Formats: sequence, structure tokens, C-alpha cells
Amino acid sequence: MSARELALRVVSDVFPAPGAKPGESARSAHAAFDYRVRRAGLSARDVAFAAELAYGAIKMRRTLDWYVSPLLTKRLSELPAVIAEILRLAVYELVYTRADEHATLFEFVNLAKRFGHRGVGNLVNAVLRRFLRERPPAPARELFIDEDEYLATRYSLPTWLVRQWRQTFNGRLEEVCLAVNAPAGPALVVNALRATVDEAAVQLAEAGVETRRSPFVAETLLVQRGQISEAMGDGRWWPQSESSAMAADALDPQPGESVLDVCSGRGNKALQIGARLARTGTLLCVERDPRKAATLAQRLERGDVVAGILTGDATQALLPVEQHFDRVLLDAPCSGTGIVGRQPEARWKKQSTDGERLAITQRALLEQAARHVCPSGTLVYAVCSTDPRETTEVMEWFLAREKFERGPIPAAYESLLTDAGDVLVPPGIDGRDGFYIARLVPRS
Repeated sequence: MSARELALRVVSDVFPAPGAKPGESARSAHAAFDYRVRRAGLSARDVAFAAELAYGAIKMRRTLDWYVSPLLTKRLSELPAVIAEILRLAVYELVYTRADEHATLFEFVNLAKRFGHRGVGNLVNAVLRRFLRERPPAPARELFIDEDEYLATRYSLPTWLVRQWRQTFNGRLEEVCLAVNAPAGPALVVNALRATVDEAAVQLAEAGVETRRSPFVAETLLVQRGQISEAMGDGRWWPQSESSAMAADALDPQPGESVLDVCSGRGNKALQIGARLARTGTLLCVERDPRKAATLAQRLERGDVVAGILTGDATQALLPVEQHFDRVLLDAPCSGTGIVGRQPEARWKKQSTDGERLAITQRALLEQAARHVCPSGTLVYAVCSTDPRETTEVMEWFLAREKFERGPIPAAYESLLTDAGDVLVPPGIDGRDGFYIARLVPRS
């Protein structure tokens, strides 16, 4: 199998052909790649090239369709799905990489013949040769009915998402659109129970991984070169995005305190909190999904973090009303628009109505979490979304109903603060995920 065929199979897994058989449902890009690469038998160089092609073509799908469509006598959607994907991948390689044009044409035409027949191979050959003759320029503003349609086509995004970002990041809109197409910044959190940040950095350097400290989160290292996995850390550290680690940092748990972690998931923030508690105090995790709760338990044990785990729906009253905590973290389920740069297919799988739908759950979770905050305690609400319906609107709704007010945010976050005093991380900028974090304290 060649690198280009691997990329084609990954893209086809993410976007199955209409009428695909049961069991051929769409995979995430990363899951599809991990599955396919194990069977490919390629060199590290070819694997890297395949990843660049697959992830790039998935992200840039709208722009690629804009390039390809004028070269066809029929609609792109009328072609066999695999042939349309071959054209997208080939044009991605020609536009966005330092392509060997002869090799690009030769391999993709042959793939078209293998996955179709000689006739579609000839079609792919004709389309790609015409593309190279005409070398169409990138989308230009004057070709579109408005600025948002232009930006959405130029940077390959849903128009509704660009319009949402205009509302939130108007002065930086094009910067955000460009940034979410760059590689997301890998990062890790060091487990203070097992190693210092400096010790972890040295161990990683010995394994060929170059890191630098986060300017925001003390226990976070940003990966500059090399690849990491959780197995490498063996409980001493784990992959976790810098933006995600900011939520537990804003919570600022102290040794000896009691902490409630709501919607713990697989436990990145629970591990981070547990390490800061330094084997003193108490940590209770709440997770609805039994499979995630089982993974959470395994990871806590590996990281030497002691915590209770309660499996249940946190929108309901799971705890005694008199049970209170010094710190409560709610990393709520959300639309995930902040991570469209990290998950290549995310921009095409989300809907414009997701924020409105999920805000109902977020409000219910906040109401329940607030009941368990000590009078002198802290509540942190976080989502990996920048949709106002899940961030500022949820927060203003909550503050109007509950006896809470905004609390102080660590000084390191000043550059990311909104006018209201919440943390808002723009998606993609400096390789970060988009995130919203509000720190709340009970009103006296």
C-alpha cells in the first residue's frame, strides 16, 4: 500500500459512500488513520506523508471542491464517491504540498483505475492535467456574495461557523480561520506526584521530544518537536491540550481541600487536580458513561491519584444536598467548536444548532454543581466551545438565577480575558484549542 492509498482509505472511512453497508459507519480521522496505518506496512516518512494528505484533505474539503468543480462537466457529487475523494486528495497535494507533479498524477490516476475503471482513470487524468495547465488562484473576495462566504470557502469552513466566530472574534476573524488549519499544538501535563516538570522535560528530551513550558499552566509542557503518547508517560505525564489544562489551573485546588470534578470523562483534569492535592484532601469524580468511568479508574491508579468515582447523570441530584466542596469543576459537554483545528473532520460533523441544544444540558449541570459549593468555595465552568449560546449566555443566565459572582482569574490569563472577566481562548491561535472558562464564587 502506498502513502496516497492509505490517505484515500482514511478519507473514505471518514466520509463513507452513500448507501455504505452496516458496519461501515464513519470513523473519526484519527481513529481511521490509526486503524489503517497498522495494516499498511509503510515507512515513518510515508506514514507522515499519508497523515498530511488525509488530514489536510479532510480539513480543506470545501476549498478543494471549489477548485475541482469548475473542471468537471457534471457535479462532483455525481461522481463515484471514491473518485471524488481521489480528486480532492490529488488537488490538495498539488496546492498545499511541495508535490512532485508527475508522481502525483501517476499515482492518483492509477488509484482511480484500481478503485474504478479505465474510464474514470482517464477522467481523473484529464481533470488534473487541466488543473495544472490553468493553475487556478486561491479563492478571491470579489467572487463571493459576502465576506463570510469568502472566508468559509478560502479557509474551508462551514459558513455558519465563520458567522459565529465573527460575532465572538470580529477583530481577529480571519486570523482564527487561518489558524484552525495549522497543526494543533501537542502538549502534556506532568504528574507532580511522580516527577517534576524539569525531570519530565529531561526524560522527554532523552526520548527525542523537545518541549517548552506553558506560559499559563505550571505543570504543562508544550511539545515543539517529536511525538508523544500516554504509554510513554507511564503515569508520570499524559497528553492534554494546553487549553484543557487551563480549566483545572483556574480552579486552583490546594492540598487538603475537597474537590468535586463533574463530567470527568477519561480523567485528564481529575489527574491534574489529584496531583495538585498532593495526596491530601479528597477528590470525587462524576461521570455518566460507564466505559469512560472505567478508563478514568485505570488512569487514576496508574497516576497514583486517589479519588472516588460516582457513575451517574450529573444533571440529576446524585449527592446529598448537605455535601459541599471547596472547589467544583464542571467541564461540561459541549458542541466542541473550539477543537475543529485538532479534529480534522469536526467542522463537517457539527451542526449550527448544537450550541442551542447543548446549552439546556449545561444549564442543568451548572444548577446541580452550584448546590455543592462551600460558602467560601469556588466553581469553575468550562467548555471547549466559543459559541456564545454555551458560554456567555449560559453564564449570564446562571448569574441571574444563582447567588454567585465572578471570581478572580490568575494574572497569567490577562491577555485572554473578556470584558466580563472570563477566559476566552481563540481557536487555533498559537496552536491552542478554543476554550471558555468562567471562575465563580458564592455571593456573600
